[in-house]
Amino acid sequence: MRPTLADVLPSVALALDGQAENPLGVHPARDVVVLLIDGLGAELLSRHADVAPTLAAHVVTTLQAGFPATTATSIASLAIGAPCATHGIIGYSFALRSGDGLENFNALRWRTGNAEGPDARDAVVPEDLQTVTSTVAQLAGSGIDIHFVVPGYQVRSGLTRAAFGVSGHLHAAEDLAAVRDGILEVARHDNGTGRFAYAYYPKLDAVGHFRGPESPHWLHVLETVDAAVADLFADLPDTCTLLITGDHGMVGAEERIDLDAEPLLHEGVRLISGEARVRHVYADHADAVADVAGNWGTVLGRHAQVVTREQALDEHWFGVTPPIETIAARIGDVLAVAQGTSVLTCPGNEPMESTLIGHHGAWTDDEQLVPLISNRL
Repeated sequence: MRPTLADVLPSVALALDGQAENPLGVHPARDVVVLLIDGLGAELLSRHADVAPTLAAHVVTTLQAGFPATTATSIASLAIGAPCATHGIIGYSFALRSGDGLENFNALRWRTGNAEGPDARDAVVPEDLQTVTSTVAQLAGSGIDIHFVVPGYQVRSGLTRAAFGVSGHLHAAEDLAAVRDGILEVARHDNGTGRFAYAYYPKLDAVGHFRGPESPHWLHVLETVDAAVADLFADLPDTCTLLITGDHGMVGAEERIDLDAEPLLHEGVRLISGEARVRHVYADHADAVADVAGNWGTVLGRHAQVVTREQALDEHWFGVTPPIETIAARIGDVLAVAQGTSVLTCPGNEPMESTLIGHHGAWTDDEQLVPLISNRL
């Protein structure tokens, strides 16, 4: 079975404890930094190894992001060390109970309604939505100093609070040069306390969304990331292991299905959440689920795999361990997973997302597979 993003930090914890025998073979070191390049897919990197020779030459293994292959879920799985059936951040957006009804909740932006909705950090307290102790928090509890090399706003975001569950030293990094400098600042110290740093760079994903994965603009960003990593590999002290991975890959949209324009898709449906490659569909009532699944399967045809929540759970889509009841309730009664290069758009509630060129979340290797790269081969 292929390892996943959720396996990375448990191996890091062992490596920081000096144990070379860990599942991913992470090189023991005083300090470990995990740099997440948003949108760095293994298949994309393999196809463009000539543009990113340093990254390509230092791949130690390939990981599966986990389902769905989307940033909010993947960051949580990485930090917590468990899949989303355990931590409950089951997608880009999903339904939460609100009084007697359901409300769409955007986990990436931590907003209700949609990505532009009101800030939900008070209404949906991150530490209450996600209660599992993260591997990062466990590291802090064992005496490891925790550092974040991320855009400044992220340390206060709902997602960071939910996924990491621990504060740390911030090295604000708004661009690639600052990411490089922040990682070196973490690694260059002479005290005896070990350090763990989580670093993040978003531009590859953003350019992939707006310009397209494998576009000239995307390739240029990949090339600049590779050059920065080459410099890091040369400058890092031998007391630091640097691991680089992605949260998902990406596919380019070729066939767009406007869900708002198909009346049959709304019969018996209370709410549609998720994103364009993975839709959570919530039925008006339990008796409507079979009809909703049938309607969606009929309308979408070859564009999507349509299953019920029960089938997805039986097949362990969200992780091997069954979710607790409150987490299971967040999953749509019906799931529609886009196939090929189709996307399932909701322009009314997602005007910006519906215009994007690059998308991710579903089961293709281009979306699911991410590299694990190390300076210690």
